[in-house]
Amino acid sequence: MKSISDKKKGFGILYDNIYLINGARTPFGKLCGTLGNVSPTDLGIYATRAAIEKSGIKAEDIDQVVFANIGQSSADSYFLPRHIGLFSGIPEGVPALMVQRICGSGFETIITGADQITLGKAHVVLSGGTENMTLSPTVSFGNRMGYPLGKIDFKDMLWEALNDTAAVPMGCTAENVAVKHNISKEDANEFAKQSIDKYIAAKERGFFDDEVIKMNSTVFEVEGLNARKVFLPRKVTDFTTDENVRPADMEALAKLPSVFAKDGVQTAANSSGIVDGAASVVIASGDFINENNLKPLTRIVGAATSAIDPRLMGLGPVPAIKLLLELEGLTIADIGLVEINEAFAAQFIGCEKELGLDRNICNVNGGAIALGHPLAATGTRLSLTISREMNIRKVKYGIASACIGGGQGTAILFENCNL
Repeated sequence: MKSISDKKKGFGILYDNIYLINGARTPFGKLCGTLGNVSPTDLGIYATRAAIEKSGIKAEDIDQVVFANIGQSSADSYFLPRHIGLFSGIPEGVPALMVQRICGSGFETIITGADQITLGKAHVVLSGGTENMTLSPTVSFGNRMGYPLGKIDFKDMLWEALNDTAAVPMGCTAENVAVKHNISKEDANEFAKQSIDKYIAAKERGFFDDEVIKMNSTVFEVEGLNARKVFLPRKVTDFTTDENVRPADMEALAKLPSVFAKDGVQTAANSSGIVDGAASVVIASGDFINENNLKPLTRIVGAATSAIDPRLMGLGPVPAIKLLLELEGLTIADIGLVEINEAFAAQFIGCEKELGLDRNICNVNGGAIALGHPLAATGTRLSLTISREMNIRKVKYGIASACIGGGQGTAILFENCNL
């Protein structure tokens, strides 16, 4: 194990012999769509049960549950990671933890799990993230203490999630990156169309068939606990659709208005979709892998997290990726696949310019502009997607990363262990 703590570069670690076995995700439902009434806990249970099955282990093998949820959007969200563990068949003696690093939280569950394995506190960890953005509440802070006359105040927590009150709203950070790197609206639209086209092509060739589970109305039952009944809309069966995806052409994209700045580059179509969904993966020590004759997808080489000017939030992956490469003694030319979350088109392009990325190996199955960005689940999805694609392409190294609200970035380096 090797680690670094540097207040300018960031904080990182290299791991010894820790692996991502496999995982699964729900389809990502559009805002107010098919999954709109499914609680984030239930979304997490769907994904976790499938991840355990795909990993070829028993739920009893799991030593810890680490889950993420950012916009708590159900009355029992306080118990979310614990309930996901219990209703996924994980023994009641296995503790559960919720972590939060906003858009990097899905990565953070994997990093936290790897840390626990490194410390000898676990051999197998269930890591994941879940988000129902449709159910994000409208709240009235302080109503327990009453209101001054005429001063009733409500907040839309989905809208508030997009606003960094210490700096500027998230979309404005993308506009700042666009100004810094001279990125045009046409540049942003071109990238958005590429993301959508890549997703559609991947869908057509069946790439997501082994990643996205089929969802049906169901009842999650565990002896001695109150059952959880989950209902999808009437007549919906075997739901597998990433509902945010819509084919696009440059002419239609060009007609959409800027949404964050006058004459800005970001529109509703070249920004990440607001969606509902969950993703889970199982990670384990090399000893467990060998003892159980398992075939993991990738080795988790290391991880890094950095922080930058919050007004340029979208460039957060840049220092995190640079630090990770430095720790392992690699260059960007050594990396065969890259996933950087597409929070905004200009944000990705800015990272692309600063890192000198080859777009042909980036987000090769489309990204969040196409299928959406369910905050807590995104890092888990990116890690699973890149691990699967690395095996398909027989690529040795891959990096998955995301910018994070408030001006941070997280990255994980994966190595194909099946070459």
